[in-house]
Amino acid sequence: MPKIYITRMIPESGIEMLKNKGYEVVVNPEDLVLMREELIEAIKGKNYDAVLCLLTDEIDAKVFDAAGPQCKIFANYATGFNNIDVAEAKKRNVMITNTPGVLTNTVAEHTFALMLAIAHRIAEADKFVRALKYQGWAPRLLLGNDLFEKTIGIIGLGRIGSRVARHAVKGFDMKAVYYDVKRNEEFEKEFSAVYAPLEDVLKQSDFISIHVPLLDSTRHLINAENLKLMKFSAYLINTSRGPVVDEAALAYALANKIIKGAALDVFEFEPNITPELLALDNIVLTPHIASATEETRSKMSALAAANIIEALEGRTPPNLVE
Repeated sequence: MPKIYITRMIPESGIEMLKNKGYEVVVNPEDLVLMREELIEAIKGKNYDAVLCLLTDEIDAKVFDAAGPQCKIFANYATGFNNIDVAEAKKRNVMITNTPGVLTNTVAEHTFALMLAIAHRIAEADKFVRALKYQGWAPRLLLGNDLFEKTIGIIGLGRIGSRVARHAVKGFDMKAVYYDVKRNEEFEKEFSAVYAPLEDVLKQSDFISIHVPLLDSTRHLINAENLKLMKFSAYLINTSRGPVVDEAALAYALANKIIKGAALDVFEFEPNITPELLALDNIVLTPHIASATEETRSKMSALAAANIIEALEGRTPPNLVE
């Protein structure tokens, strides 16, 4: 009977799929993020055939050593996989999978929730009302900005970036410009979008939405120099990966009105947040919940389980990381 270890409690859909196949499923009973040494201790000598891991788990050579040669797959419960040493996995013929696609719409919706929240000052307004400061309608009270007919700059035109652009153009009559390592002429035609170098996208846009993976080339892609290229009236939204943005540079830019505002769902030193950001009113912060809907997290659970089942039954998982 195959044995599966799950590093943290996930929605039941995937767990039930594994149990229905007759697999022995062990879930971390503490339901807390495991430090690497704790993960090693949890799996060492246990002869697990698969590990269903999370983005918060650091999977490297020592973890693979602990899992042992019988462990065929580490199924990541996330779209990204920067927490896993993929090259080391390939050396050992260990399959790595992820859960792309199922969270596209949800993350795009959250991106727009952040965009609307910062532009319309929703968080500030909520705090204002709860502090009993509201004394009635006033013509200049908490003035924000429209999205209508503004320009959105998409940095990274993958599944999520494309969906955000669709919402912007079709739903809010915004103009779209984008930067990606690959040009998408079909997308340009459908949405009257304009491809431009990163510098031009930053200069032209009223809203910048980031949707790139975390790579060496994208770490601190948004740095002090690039923040200075943005309009003084512009907003920055990040729902990709925290280290894409230099948080110290962003805090300085927001405090000194180099840009107007920002909204982040991910953080450079997650779960820690640069203290200067916490003191600012012109930023909205959410705790890495862009994919956190009941529907999507359940789909992610099922997809991670499906990847494991396919691997253990001798087939190629549908979301194998190459």
